[in-house]
Amino acid sequence: MGADTGFDRGTGFGPGADAAVGERRHLVGLAYRMLGSVAEAEDAVQEAYARWYAQAPERRAAIASPGAWLTTVLSRVCLDVLGSARVRRESYVGEWLPEPLPDTAEWAVGAGRTADPADRITLDESVGMAFLVVLESMTPAERVVFVLHDVFRYPFPEIAAIVDRTPAACRQLATSARRRVGAAPAPAAGSAVVVREFRQAWEAKDIGALVGLLDPSAVMVADGGGLVSAVVRPVEGGERIAQYLARMAEWAPGLVLLERTVNGRPGLVARRDGATATVAALDVADGRITRIWAVRNPEKLRLWTAT
Repeated sequence: MGADTGFDRGTGFGPGADAAVGERRHLVGLAYRMLGSVAEAEDAVQEAYARWYAQAPERRAAIASPGAWLTTVLSRVCLDVLGSARVRRESYVGEWLPEPLPDTAEWAVGAGRTADPADRITLDESVGMAFLVVLESMTPAERVVFVLHDVFRYPFPEIAAIVDRTPAACRQLATSARRRVGAAPAPAAGSAVVVREFRQAWEAKDIGALVGLLDPSAVMVADGGGLVSAVVRPVEGGERIAQYLARMAEWAPGLVLLERTVNGRPGLVARRDGATATVAALDVADGRITRIWAVRNPEKLRLWTAT
């Protein structure tokens, strides 16, 4: 059984088999951006491969571009998942945040991470937490079209065939999505220094220092999924966030804060008793933290158990 796909590559699948296997990195990266979840992305990719291998060998061999075929199927699977996800998230406890993505270079050696799906996702601006949160505000069709065109540079005629719409309709969807993305902040220089100072102030329970590092209009959003304690509504204002974090440090003695890359940018990981309790992505502008996204739902932290 091949490690990358979970399917037997030695059963006469024809000349397109190896090409199909080689598409996996691209497909996982595409699905993660569309769905905001590594787990759901991997499931969607598995479904696309299942449909590929369900075809007769001669039919697979006749497909000129396995990558194009798999991308089409995957995109349609993601459209369906996004549609059902909207219904599921209506009953989600508290705020829903994308699944945070670690930098594989920071993982512990020998942690058994071979062929993990996160290995196949390139860390760039299109996986920043701010960007993914904006993608969550889009309709399923807007998100799929935008990711295919603006992130992966697929032409509108190809996208139209994938989503079963006209090229003109796809252009309109991309334009609508682009207006939303215009609000997503770009990476700020010096973010790592600000995050380090923030960690030190948090460890020292220095509310004054925390307030100084937070923008007055900063917002903190936490996602516990109803499985662990977390604020149900966003905490607004730098002073309120500082006070909340100081209280949290008192409520959870023994909390260890680590500086780690979260979705390609400097972030923080809180560990307690050797287990990851929170992964926080932060946005920095003009030397101050403007947004904190704290993921506490343990189902979204499985990739962080050995960081």
